[in-house]
Formats: sequence, C-alpha cells, structure tokens
Amino acid sequence: MSALAFDVAAVRARFPALAGPTALLDAPAGTQVPQTVIEAVATYLRESNANLGGVFPTSRRSDALIEEAHAVAARFLGASPAEVAFGPNMTTLNFALTRTLGRELGSGDEIVVTRLDHDANVAPWLELAHDLGLEVRFADVHDDCALDLAGLESVLGARTRVVAFPWASNAVGTLTDVRRIAGLAHDAGALAWVDAVHYAPHGPIDVAGIDADVLLCSPYKFFGPHLGLAFVRRELLERWRPYKVRPAPDDPPGARLETGTGQHELLAGFVAAVEYVESVGWDAIRAHERALGERFLAGLPDGVTLHGLSTMEGRTPTFAVTVPGLTSTEAAVALAERDIAVWDGDYYAVEIMRRLGLRDGAVRIGFVHYHTEDEVDRVLAELARLAP
Repeated sequence: MSALAFDVAAVRARFPALAGPTALLDAPAGTQVPQTVIEAVATYLRESNANLGGVFPTSRRSDALIEEAHAVAARFLGASPAEVAFGPNMTTLNFALTRTLGRELGSGDEIVVTRLDHDANVAPWLELAHDLGLEVRFADVHDDCALDLAGLESVLGARTRVVAFPWASNAVGTLTDVRRIAGLAHDAGALAWVDAVHYAPHGPIDVAGIDADVLLCSPYKFFGPHLGLAFVRRELLERWRPYKVRPAPDDPPGARLETGTGQHELLAGFVAAVEYVESVGWDAIRAHERALGERFLAGLPDGVTLHGLSTMEGRTPTFAVTVPGLTSTEAAVALAERDIAVWDGDYYAVEIMRRLGLRDGAVRIGFVHYHTEDEVDRVLAELARLAP
C-alpha cells in the first residue's frame, strides 16, 4: 500500500477494538490487533492444539507452525531462522540472554547502557553486575533527549563488553543512530545489544544492516499477541552455553533459548501480525505516522510542556508531556474520563524520567498508523482544556 493510497478508515476496519468510542492512544504500551490475528490464534487452538514432536496430525501441524513462525520472524528481522528465538516477553528473554552471556564475563568488565533505555535493558545488567562484580556505565542524553554520542564514546574502554541501547525511546520517542552506535561498540571490542521494542511498529528492521549482535522486540507492540522475540548472531549462539533442560535440542541454535513449551497459539498470531504489517507496507505506515506527529506538534497548546524533540526529525510519534498543576496520573484520569486512553508514570523508563526531573512521570501519548487526524485533534483539544 503506497502512502498516496493509504486509507486509514479501511485499516481501522480490520481492528475490532477500534470500533468503540475510546481513542486508544496508549499504543506504546501495546497495540491493538487486527481480526486476522484473533482468527489465527483461535484457529490454532481449535484445529492444531498439541505439543511438539508427536506422530499424529495436530502435533505435526504444530511442528509446521513453529517452523513457519521462525521463518517469518527471520524475514521480519532480516536474520536467519536459526538466529531467532521466542519467549514470553522481551524482559524475560533479556534476563535469560544476559545470564547466558554472564558465563563469559568477569569482575571488572564493563557494560554501557543509556539514559534513554527502558529498564528491561538496564536492570538485567545491573543484576548481573551485582552478581559478577561488573561495572555499569551510563551514556547521557542532551537536554532535548537526543542521545549524546560523544558522551557515549567517552565511556567506552578496554573493559567494555556490551553496549546496550534502544533503537527508539519508549518514553520520549527519540530515535538513535543504531548503525553508528553498533560501530562504536565493535570498535571497542564490545557487543551491540539493541532494544527494538518501541521502534518495531514504526519502521523496518534489518539486523545485518545495522550490524547488531543481539536485538529484542515484542510482537504485542506491532499488532500481534503478547510475546517476546530475540535475534542473536549465530556465532554467539553457537559459542554460548545457555540455561536449558538436557533433552532440549541444540540445533537450530536459537531453539536452545526457547525453554519449555512455547505459546504455540500466540506464534500463529505472530505470523498473522507480520503478514498484516506487510500488507500495509512500511512506506505507508511511516508517511501517515509522520503526518500525525507533525499535526500533534503543530497544535500542542502553549501551556503544555513537551519533553523531547520538537519536530518529527529523529523521533517516533510518541510524546511525553506534562500539564501544569496536574500530576501525570491526574491528567491521564481526566483524559480517560473523555474517552482518551493515554499512559501516566514512567512506563519503566526510569533513567530518562530522572534525567528530566519528572518525579511523577509524564503523560505519554503514542500514535501508530491506525490513528486518525480526528484523534490527534481530540487529544489536543482536551489538553488545551486541562492547561491553564
């Protein structure tokens, strides 16, 4: 679907949840799902529900689904099927992956994270540092919430083993120069460890193109069910010793990270979600989202404070704002009373909220391609009503 042919009404008709009166502007916390995803989950449970490795039809269909899901994940990420793994969520996957890498780390080794990160790409490293005597260093941001690349480079050193960073901030929407950061990490002899959870609904991912070693994302943020998805470069998978039960297969390498029985029905939904995204197309998605973001920024009331970049250059259409005289929760409640769903608090973006001095967090308003100009105008009008 080209940008010129983009029909937001037709897109919205594919999402049952969007038929209601509420403007669901909470997309950074999880997007809605199209009917095809719902049907895929139900169809699996109705027709193929079984464990893997059996000789009977439902088990064989489940085996085929697992193979298809890995192939689709590889296509979505620009990887090979052997390099992808599913889990219950990104956080759980990241704790497992960092623990696995920890077997190669020792006291005095250093991990670099950023003030833009969601805590799921900070806390696992802090816990590992606690256990192994590692040092965690933070790369700061500029006042406009853009990552300070010179500052990041200055904290890299001979003992740096990992540079963990977000492709996009889930709090203030900032995009990072992932290819450059990965290059800086590799120049220092470190791994490039990318959190792509917030970026994934907004643009294409190519792990080879950005030279990532590890990348994680969450299908429920790009119109799918609640899952986590990881890419790990094959050479690392083959070298690492993962935590797993003894009968679990060693090949393909990514399967060693998938401990226990997976959520097969959700993998069926994941396949349908990727097919949905492909049916719309990234060009159309990005063009429509940029237009929504520009409309929001142009109409933001004077009394409302935006935290982050003031144009759509270098950002996603995710906006953190504060309203004078109201906590983020009070503002979110007031918007909810007008059928507008937004998020309040820190949304696990602990470091950026501290950096901005926002003890009560901020109101997060997030648009994706199924939102409309009318929804932008609705939230702007209500913000103007709340602002003094």
